[in-house]
Amino acid sequence: MKLTVVGGGSTYTPELIDGFARLRDTLPVEELVLVDPAADRLELVGGLARRIFAHQGHPGRIVTTPDLDAAVDGADAVLLQLRVGGQAARQQDETWPLECGCVGQETTGAGGLAKALRTVPVILDIADRVRRTNPNAWIIDFTNPVGIVTRALLQAGHRAVGLCNVAIGFQRKFAAMLDVAPTDIHLDHVGLNHLTWETGVRLGGPEGRNVLPDLLAAHGDRIADDLHLPRPLLDRLGVVPSYYLRYYYAHDKVVEELRTKPSRAAEVAAMEEQLLRMYGDPSLHEKPALLAKRGGAYYSEAAVDLAAALLGGGGSPYQVVNTHNNGTLPFLPDDAVIEVQAAVGPKGATPLTVAPLDPLYAGLVADVTAYEDLALEAALRGGRDRVFRALLSHPLIGQYEYAETLTDQLIAHNREHLAWA
Repeated sequence: MKLTVVGGGSTYTPELIDGFARLRDTLPVEELVLVDPAADRLELVGGLARRIFAHQGHPGRIVTTPDLDAAVDGADAVLLQLRVGGQAARQQDETWPLECGCVGQETTGAGGLAKALRTVPVILDIADRVRRTNPNAWIIDFTNPVGIVTRALLQAGHRAVGLCNVAIGFQRKFAAMLDVAPTDIHLDHVGLNHLTWETGVRLGGPEGRNVLPDLLAAHGDRIADDLHLPRPLLDRLGVVPSYYLRYYYAHDKVVEELRTKPSRAAEVAAMEEQLLRMYGDPSLHEKPALLAKRGGAYYSEAAVDLAAALLGGGGSPYQVVNTHNNGTLPFLPDDAVIEVQAAVGPKGATPLTVAPLDPLYAGLVADVTAYEDLALEAALRGGRDRVFRALLSHPLIGQYEYAETLTDQLIAHNREHLAWA
């Protein structure tokens, strides 16, 4: 089995490598190819990756290369984890929207649109090159904004599934609170990527007993603290929103906080410098503890589980993924990409039945889906007016003066990445 990781020079890659090493019985990788144009980073990450495999007794071969076509040739699955423009672009995404009093964040709002515009054309080019050499390969997308990127891939006819670590993070957290194995937890997870709610927490599977009310009663304070939301709000909602909902439920408070502290991009950039120095130490043969602060917790386990299921070698039968709606949420188009529990296997992902969604959540899901439609159109076709329309439609913006200013700012900060600008 050959797997290729595009963006393999990421400082996060050792987390993925550790998962492949630990879970080799679930996903028996024979050849793992890390591809990245950043040769210096790739050499450091690749060296540590080989040491992790050797230390854990994994017999697989790790190859590093800047040659994308060679890397994907013959791959059974291709994992996408790239950041067009690097941390410098992320720093911009997180700062210039704040000048208009809007959230500065890399996956939602104006910053999220900027990232989508930079990313979608690159991802589609990569996917086309995968299809030319290996049309049966699965593409697993972890590149943000996952919902928009996955929709672009599916719309272009690629064999693709989107993956996010929010659900597996909740699964692990709730399992610890209940003192059960993570595999005993089934989430009623519904919404769009980075716009989801846990409407049920079931023991044993999709038909298991819903213990979410018990969780909120016994552990509501801790859950609320982790989400940086007030406990009374969770009690009134009766569900657990993802932490990205804080950008909607506490927008002005978040903007105030973001204006008074270093950006997450700056924190990550400093962390990456330290991690790369650590990766260069030939005595290091395991992922360092610092990596846990980098973000993306449990991504490796989710990626292994998904790849194993898609490639027919195992994996959990039900997984939270990003895939076509196909009537699951009846108020959305079939080709919208939603994030829900799905039955996953070699033929792809089929969403499980979802209970009717409360209008409180359905309205926001519909609004953001409409924004994602416009965002994808802007990413594929370009043009100032399309960017403006997407920004005006976003619930975190929605005022024409803000949309006008943010459109100019977005284009100015991303001109080098926009072929049409």
